[in-house]
Amino acid sequence: MPSWAAFQPYIVTGLALGGLYALSGVGLVVLYRATGVLNLAFGAVGAMGAFIAYSIIKAGNPGWVGWITCIVFAGVVTLGYGMLFGPALAGRGPLVQSVSTLGLALVLFGAIDLAWPTSGGQSPAISFPTDNGGFTIGQLQVTWTQVVALGLGVLITAGTGAFLRYSKLGTAMRAMANDREITATLGVPVRRVEAAAWLGCGLLSGIAGILLADLSALDDTTLVFTVVISSLAAALIGRLRSIPVTFAAALVIGLVHDLLTPITQIDNYQDMTPFVLAAIALLVMSRGQVMTRSREEG
Repeated sequence: MPSWAAFQPYIVTGLALGGLYALSGVGLVVLYRATGVLNLAFGAVGAMGAFIAYSIIKAGNPGWVGWITCIVFAGVVTLGYGMLFGPALAGRGPLVQSVSTLGLALVLFGAIDLAWPTSGGQSPAISFPTDNGGFTIGQLQVTWTQVVALGLGVLITAGTGAFLRYSKLGTAMRAMANDREITATLGVPVRRVEAAAWLGCGLLSGIAGILLADLSALDDTTLVFTVVISSLAAALIGRLRSIPVTFAAALVIGLVHDLLTPITQIDNYQDMTPFVLAAIALLVMSRGQVMTRSREEG
């Protein structure tokens, strides 16, 4: 078993990834609650934006131009998809809604491979100027990107919770999650509320893509699948409803995933972390529900 010192650097990276999964999971939950659509293209949209940002930075433009372009691109693509296909998906079942976004993910994944082919197995990497700075905590080096990832996860989680609770638009989103048809009959502009949810989810996917490109290097497979799998696992643990539970689950997934790295006997299985934790959490919660029902019936 590795020493405690071997695990310490992975606490920092795990918390950073956990914050990134948290903001991604929040985006998935908000869109699902407002529209019923589970956006499996979340990671692919962010990945495409990150590759565009890479090309812009590589061409000699300032880094902030690439970052903003990535976020705007992700927001526009997601909003456009939602406005084009969202109304038709509203009345369909969860399976059709999920498969439709999976199709978008595969299209974008193929487009990335065509536009940015790998050379000799080497993937391009975005280098943020902030990586040249940072600070130390004891023996640990912390980059500003890691701080931003965790900080944004906390801020977006808290801000989204307050938004859904206290704003008119957030109240409309919560009402649509309960009953879309009744909400529409009450005069709520359903299309406008859905557009806001799609746009917010897209902007968060762009942020997640550009951050993960810096934290884990710019690799299309990592960007497309890692974010969506880990954030989806966190959202499922939160039952696609609870934002605080989604945030906590995302941090645990990020920490456990990275803390397995020094354990060489099982580090090859660390990518299974989201599946295992989600399965355990869902089994525990379902068992609790069964016990509660049996007590009520008894």
